[in-house]
Amino acid sequence: MALKLFQKKDKTMTAEPTDLDSVMKKYDQESNVRIWQGVPKIVVTCILAAFSLFCIYVTLFTTWLEEIRLTSFVALIVFMGFLVFPAKKGVQRVNYMPWYDIVMAIIGPAAFLYFTANALSIIQQGAKFQTYQILIGVVGILALAEVCRRAVGLPILIVAACFIIYALTVGLANPTFSGRLNYVVRSLFYSKEGILSTPINTCSKYIVVFIIFGAFLERTGIADFFIQAANAVVGGFSGGPAKVAVVASALEGMVSGSSVANTVGSGSITIPLMKKTGYKGEFAGAAEAAASTGGQIMPPIMGAAAFLMADNIGISYSNIIKSAILPALLYFAGIFIAVHLEAKKLGLRGIDKSELPKWKFLIRQIYLLIPLGVLIVLVTTNSKTIQTAAAIAILAAIGVSLLSFVFRTIGSRKFDRNTLKDLGKTLLSFFEALGAGGQGTIAVAAACGIAGIIGGTITMTGLANLMINGIVTVANGQVIIALFFTMICCIILGMGVPTTANYCIMAATCAPILVRMGVPMIAAHFFVFYFGIVADLTPPVALAAYAGAAIAQANPMKTALQATKLAIAAFVVPYVFALNPVMLFEGNPGVFQVILIAATSLIGIFGVSAGLEGWILTTMNPLQRIISAAAGILLIDPSPLTDVIGVAIIALVIVWQIIQKKAGSAPDLKAA
Repeated sequence: MALKLFQKKDKTMTAEPTDLDSVMKKYDQESNVRIWQGVPKIVVTCILAAFSLFCIYVTLFTTWLEEIRLTSFVALIVFMGFLVFPAKKGVQRVNYMPWYDIVMAIIGPAAFLYFTANALSIIQQGAKFQTYQILIGVVGILALAEVCRRAVGLPILIVAACFIIYALTVGLANPTFSGRLNYVVRSLFYSKEGILSTPINTCSKYIVVFIIFGAFLERTGIADFFIQAANAVVGGFSGGPAKVAVVASALEGMVSGSSVANTVGSGSITIPLMKKTGYKGEFAGAAEAAASTGGQIMPPIMGAAAFLMADNIGISYSNIIKSAILPALLYFAGIFIAVHLEAKKLGLRGIDKSELPKWKFLIRQIYLLIPLGVLIVLVTTNSKTIQTAAAIAILAAIGVSLLSFVFRTIGSRKFDRNTLKDLGKTLLSFFEALGAGGQGTIAVAAACGIAGIIGGTITMTGLANLMINGIVTVANGQVIIALFFTMICCIILGMGVPTTANYCIMAATCAPILVRMGVPMIAAHFFVFYFGIVADLTPPVALAAYAGAAIAQANPMKTALQATKLAIAAFVVPYVFALNPVMLFEGNPGVFQVILIAATSLIGIFGVSAGLEGWILTTMNPLQRIISAAAGILLIDPSPLTDVIGVAIIALVIVWQIIQKKAGSAPDLKAA
């Protein structure tokens, strides 16, 4: 997406301009790339585009041996990782790559290509590995780790290092260090229980094609269409810009699964508008961050971890999408309720009708939704494989871009040199989309590879069983206690660890705990998935919130705390579906059951949000806030008794608020 400067012009926006590119580089590790210009840029883009085409071809048309397919894929990832990402952040020299990076860009991929070239013999040789083969494995692991450090960050490597150290010291029974090292390298590099396990396999088969699709879809202009459509729908209501941020981010979440990228992309427009409307900087940045983080749970694309979930559980991705719909809608509804209550509390108005987009112009652009519609239909009907559906959707995105060119040409009513330039730009955008897709895959694939290493060490040492038995013992049969401990583990581990890796670790350790205690498998996996995502908002490592704070030029920690409060639905909804999987459409529930769980959950979220915001119809006193939040929490429990009590209490609070407002006993915050 285009990154630009915006200048704040009124008294609430007097700070210096914010460079969105610098914000991305600070909070999104993937944005810290080398600067290539001229011919070198063309060459690098060609390599990345060729990688995208290679992935599409291999995924759709080949039947290669899995070891050959995966090792060649990782080799290319390592090569491109050193080509694209410098060793450290900071000002980069144009068209410069130091000699040591060139050496690593050769040696690192060579380790994996050795496996590619000798896959059959390595598979057949069993456990007898030569010393040079172990050294090659060590080089390959270290090279992938270095690419991950550059593209993803250090926290995930610290986690991986801790598990490996545990395996090399006390986790394995082999009496000698060399024996343990030999076993660890064999398992992590030469088997399908380490780097080449489920995460990287899923990435190479499914995730990469969807990343490429997202890059193509972005170039159709659909992100701007989503923002304009959100403006037209909710921009005119009280606190309109904040509601636009929620709706637009929910729509953009169907395309992109990146919290920081969504925050910066739509936040560059919505955050200044929110501040101009009257929201505080912390609230504006938090609202955008909370909404943008929901992109990873919004079907149909969601985050990369959703594809891993389908593989881990052994169900189709279309079923994952179906299960994700209601929780995602409740998540965004929770944020929408919070920003609405804040707007009412501050007496904020919406955007002037004269500034809102006209529906007649938006309807003319409805064709931009064709690629997304094609993808949804193909995936949900299971008429095509996931990767084939994504490939067809890519072709649809290309068709939409060409259709946009035709409409522009017809609108200008002339065909001249500028028209040919426009056509050239359109065709060039396809090439750039392939390059962007290839570059976007590097960080995800590197994280998946390291997640495989973490999962492999957990399996080989039996650590998962130790953790499972420990928490089950502490929980003492109480599911809610196991859910709470799992939530804490996910949030702590998610601080700086990508959602993909976080999910892989928790799926191997904590999800089985919940399953053993009676939580359905899909609910257990969704539970750890949700709380891995929430880590992008919760302090101290709340990257999405910090990015929103940078754009709003607000206090980062206050913004992160506010974002956590706004995203309270993300802390409520997972408990609801863990205790009552009807929300995930588990067990083919009836329509009444679904409506009931949706209604009670929404009322519960409203109660908690109102308690946190301190407003329903007028200012809430401390007692009202406490009992409103408590009643909302009661609705987490699926039993009819707690539902009736919770709804009744929230209804009484609303009546109390009506009486209080009529009596005029509350202070007028609007005047203040």
